[in-house]
Amino acid sequence: MYEAIRTKSVHSTPAAPDFPHRSREEELDIQLAGHLAALLAVTDELRGAAADPELDTAAERLSAEVARLRGGRPPVRAVPGEAADPAPLHRRAHTLASRALVVAASRADTVAAILAAERMDAHTRALAAPAAPRELSAAR
Repeated sequence: MYEAIRTKSVHSTPAAPDFPHRSREEELDIQLAGHLAALLAVTDELRGAAADPELDTAAERLSAEVARLRGGRPPVRAVPGEAADPAPLHRRAHTLASRALVVAASRADTVAAILAAERMDAHTRALAAPAAPRELSAAR
C-alpha cells in the first residue's frame, strides 16, 4: 500500500535570506574572469618560448581585463618558462579564447569579446604559420 510522505524532503532547502545568492551577471563575470585568467597563464608560457611583443601586449591586456572583472584584484601571473613546442600551447590558448568569447558574448561584454576574438585569430595564425626550419647541427 502507498503511504503519504509526512515529512519534508531532505533535498529541499528553505530560502534563507542570509544565504548568499549571485546573479546571472555575477556568475558570468566569474566564469569569464576564469577563462581569461587561464588564457593569460598560457600566454605567459608562450612568452617564455619566444620573445614576441604581441604576446607581451596581449598578456597586459588580459591582465587588465581579469582585474576589471575581479573588482580590481590583479590576477596571479605565471613565470614565463621555456617550452619545447609552442603548438600545443597555441591550441590550448585558442580553445580558452573561444570559451571566453562565448561567455563574453552572452554577457554582452564587447571589450572582452573583442580581446578574445583577437587572441583566437592570433593563435590561429601562429598554428597556420610554417614552423621555422631548424638549423643543421655541426655533427653532420
